[in-house]
Amino acid sequence: MTDALTTQVYQVFIKATPEQVWEAITTPEFTARYFHGARIEAAEDKYVSHGPNGDLWGDAEVFDWDPPRRLVHGWRSLYDEEMAKEETSRVSWEIEPADGGLCRLTVVHDRLEGAPKTAASVSGPGWMFVLSGLKTLLETGEPLTA
Repeated sequence: MTDALTTQVYQVFIKATPEQVWEAITTPEFTARYFHGARIEAAEDKYVSHGPNGDLWGDAEVFDWDPPRRLVHGWRSLYDEEMAKEETSRVSWEIEPADGGLCRLTVVHDRLEGAPKTAASVSGPGWMFVLSGLKTLLETGEPLTA
């Protein structure tokens, strides 16, 4: 597997405060509107994702909780039988204020060596769709897709 798939880095500038970005990535009311319908609850000790029908999509440990700057959690794709058998990978969210009322959000998805199917699933358009949806929702109040 190539390094590009085992460590994936994405950045986006969002016209929002760090607190708004933090709320959007940690509360189910927000995540359901841009993260493929997933209702994600993040807290200091747990990262849990449920699908639109209530199915458990993800359940992982939180490694770093520093609101509204940094969230690091495990990632297990429980919504797919084959990916659910893979090792847990890691997702880091870094929120940095920038000039002009912007924030730079950097998402690093790594430790994917033992999760090749997950790596391929989230690579490129996978994460970019989620981040584009987050940006659109925060800047316009409307989801990217209906």
